Amino acid sequence: MTALNPAMREALLAATPSLRAFAISLCGHVDRADDLVQDTLVRAIANMDRFQEGTNLHAWLFTILRNLFHSEFRKRKREVEDPDGSYASHLATAPEQGHRLDFTDMQTALMKVPPDQREALLLIAAAGLSYDDVAAVMGCAVGTVKSRVNRARARLTQLLSIEGEEDFGPDRVTRAAIRSAA
Repeated sequence: MTALNPAMREALLAATPSLRAFAISLCGHVDRADDLVQDTLVRAIANMDRFQEGTNLHAWLFTILRNLFHSEFRKRKREVEDPDGSYASHLATAPEQGHRLDFTDMQTALMKVPPDQREALLLIAAAGLSYDDVAAVMGCAVGTVKSRVNRARARLTQLLSIEGEEDFGPDRVTRAAIRSAA
């Protein structure tokens, strides 16, 4: 970084009120605008070697300010303001390893279902085809498809030891932990 000559220093100081007014018009908050102007001046001084003498300094500074504003706007759009931490203290996430284990169990059980039943079930449940479409794909009657899907579901229920709806999702202990954190 080169040293800032006195003329450039005066030009930057002279541009500051205009930069501040523009920053306030962009973000609507005086304190945020002051930070934005400060960041603009710091970036301009750090990159003074890129400024071409004889070109419009104000335009260059306004471009820096505008780019900073839009970069921070994109970044802040993904952030949630939580100055006292109250929002974060109520967040709870179920552990992910259970889902992976459930998926592995499902894959293992699915491979134990007879191929014709597995194919019918996957075409209905995973591919989202209608029973008529599956019958056409498999070259059999709609009733046969319904029977195969029903048998596949029953076999998976048996293999996965599913007794009711409470067997889906997080286990009892995990559900209790999530409720107590909320």
